[in-house]
Amino acid sequence: MARLLAGAVARVRQLVPELAKFGVVGSIGAIVDLGGSGVLYGTAHLGPLTAKAIAVIAACVVTYLGSRFWTFRYRENQSLLRELVLFIVLNAIGLIMAEAVIAITAYAFGARNQVAYNAASIIGTGLGTIFRFFAYRKWVFLAPKPPPPPPPPPRQAAGLDEAIR
Repeated sequence: MARLLAGAVARVRQLVPELAKFGVVGSIGAIVDLGGSGVLYGTAHLGPLTAKAIAVIAACVVTYLGSRFWTFRYRENQSLLRELVLFIVLNAIGLIMAEAVIAITAYAFGARNQVAYNAASIIGTGLGTIFRFFAYRKWVFLAPKPPPPPPPPPRQAAGLDEAIR
């Protein structure tokens, strides 16, 4: 039981700093995403899905750099191309989640005012963020490899010498 508790405490100690850093990077990304999409939709009068897609792409650049070089910097790095492709694919899934909430709000419920758009955008972004945190940890920024086991102790040559005599 004590070993199980110690393992859980160790996992939480690793998770909390990553989660806090992810929150900071995500907050900056959310400002780019939500602020950008709000301006593009409300001021530039782009369509709701176009506005969200452009803002998410800009936020994706910000969050990738923050995640790779700060949040998950102590994790195993994969090749940059593989890591970036996975990051983009997982962000695309997060975007689809956010776009689905916006589409349901705007097209199924007919709520197209700025307040409804912002609320749907926040809810969709929140769902996508939860998905991305766990997906990044599992597939993009991998857990560090455990240290190699210590070498076995050397055999006692003196004992063999004495046996031979």
